[in-house]
Amino acid sequence: MTDSPLVLVANSADGSISTFRLAEGRLERLAVTPGLPGCSTFAVDSTRGLVHAAVKGSDSGLPAGIQTLSLDRESGELTPLTRLDLPDGGMTYLALTPDGTGLLGASYGGGYGVSCPVVDGVIGAAVSRIEYANLHSVLPSDDGRFAYFVSLGDDLVAQYAVDEDLQLTPLDPPAVAAPRGSGPRHLVLNAAQDAVYVLTEFTAEVLHFARDTKTGTLSLRDSATAYDTATGLGRSVFGADPRANHFIWGADLHFGDHERRLWASERTESTLGALALAVDGSVSAAGRFEVTEPQPRGFALSPDGAHLVAAGERSTTVSLYAVQGDRLDLLQRTETGRGANWVRFV
Repeated sequence: MTDSPLVLVANSADGSISTFRLAEGRLERLAVTPGLPGCSTFAVDSTRGLVHAAVKGSDSGLPAGIQTLSLDRESGELTPLTRLDLPDGGMTYLALTPDGTGLLGASYGGGYGVSCPVVDGVIGAAVSRIEYANLHSVLPSDDGRFAYFVSLGDDLVAQYAVDEDLQLTPLDPPAVAAPRGSGPRHLVLNAAQDAVYVLTEFTAEVLHFARDTKTGTLSLRDSATAYDTATGLGRSVFGADPRANHFIWGADLHFGDHERRLWASERTESTLGALALAVDGSVSAAGRFEVTEPQPRGFALSPDGAHLVAAGERSTTVSLYAVQGDRLDLLQRTETGRGANWVRFV
């Protein structure tokens, strides 16, 4: 059974992470780990069996931080090991460098990003810090030489070289612009490393950036809509309540179908849709949508692309789907916890 993939789901409102096993088209909940207040992002080091989870501060004065836990793949239990305090604000997105010896973080509320060493599973103090408004996500390149931080508040993707000591050095130019007012949010890099795709929050578009694999620099090529235009959603603006105003509210982005598609979630209408990718990397608008868990901030696809698990911030369940091209077939809905908003296969 240990060869079957695990699925970890962060339940922000409960301050917990649920561990599921996916086997024979069903999810079995193995464990629920409490004591992770406000957890809404985590990074998994499968090689070392570690989970680095961002947590909020406490009423007793404990600051926000990153809690490192060990994962037992058989029982699904997560055991706390160490903690790094973050007095300047908690993380919205965490990503490990390819070798697991560095951790990158983006803080939306704090408006800063960091690179931290990880030695024997212990996260050290930041060796580099950057500042942009409302940083929402970060990912390294597969070779670990570059990193990309997405700023929702400044409508840009900041691009950096990463040296062996995890120091971040701005590229030339230091950032590439997204359309004004689009609110870039989450990003993915393709396997060839020659393209970066960014989902925007306020317009729910997928932006396609070509990537120079030698210099690491990005250039915007094209874009396509990732939400159901038939629902009459209006363009959102910073600070507005998307649900009250029936505004667009883009959230998460992942590859599917062996990188022939990109799946994206939109929270106001609670939909998942797949955008087609051409051989040259260009992206086409999604044409089919599945209504899923209420307010789907996070979802993930299995490594083989055959299954998708979606969570909803206004739900206590997750949905398991079989993926058929751009169609989703619901297989199961099962309990996880309140405020589920982050999903990863392990």
